[in-house]
Amino acid sequence: MNLFTAETCYVESDWAGNALTALLISGTIVSYIPQHLRIIQAGTSIGFSPWFLLLGSTSSAAAVLNIITLQWPLLRCCSEVSLGKCIEITSGVLQVGCQWLMFVIILVLYMIYYPPHLKRVQLEIDAHDSHPAQRVQANLKSDEWRLSVIVSWATVVHLAFVTFATIFLLSTTETSPDPSVPRPREIQLWATFLGVSSGILAAVQYAPQLQRTYSLKLVGALSMPMMLIQSPGGFIMAASIAMKPGTDWTTWMMYAVAAIMQTILLVLCFAWKIRQRRLGIDDFGRPLGEPFSPCVEEEFPASVDEADIDAVEVRVLDESGEDTPLLKPYDKVTHKGGVLGWLERLRR
Repeated sequence: MNLFTAETCYVESDWAGNALTALLISGTIVSYIPQHLRIIQAGTSIGFSPWFLLLGSTSSAAAVLNIITLQWPLLRCCSEVSLGKCIEITSGVLQVGCQWLMFVIILVLYMIYYPPHLKRVQLEIDAHDSHPAQRVQANLKSDEWRLSVIVSWATVVHLAFVTFATIFLLSTTETSPDPSVPRPREIQLWATFLGVSSGILAAVQYAPQLQRTYSLKLVGALSMPMMLIQSPGGFIMAASIAMKPGTDWTTWMMYAVAAIMQTILLVLCFAWKIRQRRLGIDDFGRPLGEPFSPCVEEEFPASVDEADIDAVEVRVLDESGEDTPLLKPYDKVTHKGGVLGWLERLRR
């Protein structure tokens, strides 16, 4: 028996809800563009916490699959209704999917524009004559660059796993488009797991970013215009998703939690903006009015007493740990074009 017919798939149009959804999708795209452009124009992604990007990417991916799981009967109705009606009944998925895509683009840009001088550990070798100490780049990846690579792979693995599990579950379980028919228990449990994990990840997501921004005492590459739009928009988005047919609290919880945490981060950035203005520095710690120049390393004290060449003292200048203040200017990154260039830089 075919449960999905034009009659069983009928959903009454909600023009006000559709207009709000269209506005929120447009607002989501517009709100993320300042952040994307800020990273590209600055040529650096410094200021972001890799943990923030990992938790945000996995949280939004779980949210997308949560709403797909809950609205799967409606999605299957697309084969029985017109294109316009299909877009209308899948607008919730489009709304949540758009937010996931725009956040993942931040992670991609973070990897592409990661400062090259921070990918490797910088060493200072003391000379034994009047020459100044030499600085060399060790053939050793910095801690944070290794973490960033791991974060990227963890995001891909998580997305692949939850997508496969969702597809397998939905393809082996019969669901009805009739909202009065209870969902199968396994479907409800999986949707609840995705929604709760998404909410927890969203709550934890901002903790490392708040810690990173607090320790740097700089705004860095974070976009305040994006947060100004998204902080109130997150509450509106949660309310909009809550009104979608087939959804429950597990679907909208992540957006409400993220909006609260993002508001806290925005307030912290406002505080650092005031501090930066008082100190006469910009978002990256450079004196205001100073031209954008190549990276300037920290100044170090004079060489230690001369010693035998076999006992050369080597000091690690930068391991780029989470707590390392990065207050010096950063160079714009010169890149090869295309995906192949990015993969080559990732390998290095």
